[in-house]
Amino acid sequence: MEEFLRQNYVLLVRSVEMLAAIIGVFCLKKYKHTTAKYFIYIVIYWVLVDRLGGYMTDINNYKWLHFIKPKIEGTWFEKNYWWYSIFSFFFARLFFILYFLKILKNKYFKQVIKVLTISYVITYLTYYAIHFESLFLYFTHISLKIFGAAIIFLCCIFYFIEVLLSDKILNFYKSLNFYIAAVLFIWELIITPMSFYNVYFTTADWNFVVLKWQIYLGAIMFMYLTFSFALLWCKPQNN
Repeated sequence: MEEFLRQNYVLLVRSVEMLAAIIGVFCLKKYKHTTAKYFIYIVIYWVLVDRLGGYMTDINNYKWLHFIKPKIEGTWFEKNYWWYSIFSFFFARLFFILYFLKILKNKYFKQVIKVLTISYVITYLTYYAIHFESLFLYFTHISLKIFGAAIIFLCCIFYFIEVLLSDKILNFYKSLNFYIAAVLFIWELIITPMSFYNVYFTTADWNFVVLKWQIYLGAIMFMYLTFSFALLWCKPQNN
């Protein structure tokens, strides 16, 4: 399993990501008059961010990119922490929060999310203004991850409450938004706690590295395959 993951992890992840992105593009016409089109944009964005975030792997693997390596060796850009901290953990979460603000109906729920989101943005910017170098040297600070995940959790919970209190409960399994909320809830529930153990993510402990790969691979495949299924299965709905 260890050798299999070493050789095929990136291929498996990129395959399910590309599948979701391609299906999203294919379904754009289907959802063009609904809020769901913004979800498709977010999925495509997330896939592009993850693909471009592997720039060091590409630089090492493709000869025509080798000339870049000496230019960034020893610089802040040698590691991709900054890329994922900004474009994945920060912007991707913001985009999903904005999506929930579009589909939520309850004014109180929306107000709570807005206040928390503004607080999150201010906290994130303030932290990295003070600890600028850490943006390039470490994973996103655990407190920021938890804050962002908590807002996503709350968005999902508010959506579930609205569904339970409306006629949507009768056909919830046909709603794309239900699958989005359910998958994101499970995703954050799995991935966020893993951040506490990033200190052990080194080649000195391959057992943990392989375990983390397995968990991430399972979570990623579950998320993108469910998104792909939901885009094809669900019918467009006016929000």
